[in-house]
Order: sequence, then C-alpha cells, then structure tokens
Amino acid sequence: MKKYCLTLDLKDDPQLIAEYKAHHERVWPEVIQSIQNAGILNMDIYLLGNRLCMTLEAEDTFSFEMKNQKDAGNTKVQAWEALMWQYQQALPLAKPGEKWLVMEKIFELNGIQPS
Repeated sequence: MKKYCLTLDLKDDPQLIAEYKAHHERVWPEVIQSIQNAGILNMDIYLLGNRLCMTLEAEDTFSFEMKNQKDAGNTKVQAWEALMWQYQQALPLAKPGEKWLVMEKIFELNGIQPS
C-alpha cells in the first residue's frame, strides 16, 4: 500500500472556508467514484486556519499521473475541480497549474511500544 500526504491552502476568508467545508459534507458521487476507481482506499482532509492537509492510502498500482489522465476526460470531476478552485489557492512554491502538493515524509512512528 502507498501512503501520501498532500497540502494546499484555501483563500483566507471565513465564509469561503465554511462553504468549502459544506461542499465536503456532500461530495458528488462521480467524484467519489473517480477516487475509488483510481485505487485510493482511504482519504482524509484536515483543516487548520486556511491550510489543508490530505492523507491518502492507495493500492500499489496507484499513480497521480494515471488519475490525472482519467480525470481529464471526466466532465463531473472537472466541474468539481473548477468549483473547488474558487475556494483554493496554490501554495507559494507551487508551479503554474499545481494545486495539491505532495509533502515529504520525514518521520514515522510505527508500532514502537514504550518500555
């Protein structure tokens, strides 16, 4: 299984942030289906202020490139992404067209028990 952590900012506006959260209480079924079809098994999005953090657990065959290619031809996913972009803003280090950026894992605590 592959694990990823990604980050992105929302526009720093309390009303827009509230709307963004509301949209994620009712994600479109076609978007959920696209996520599952890509081999993503688990996904969580966390919010602090206007900073988002998304964690993914995916099948070993998952790739962002393949998901992006499939999503490019999915009109519902493209409509969802356009809607979400009204609330999101790229991080300063993002390249043109980049939204969610994959974070570098620098530490893991896995199964260590205190003695």
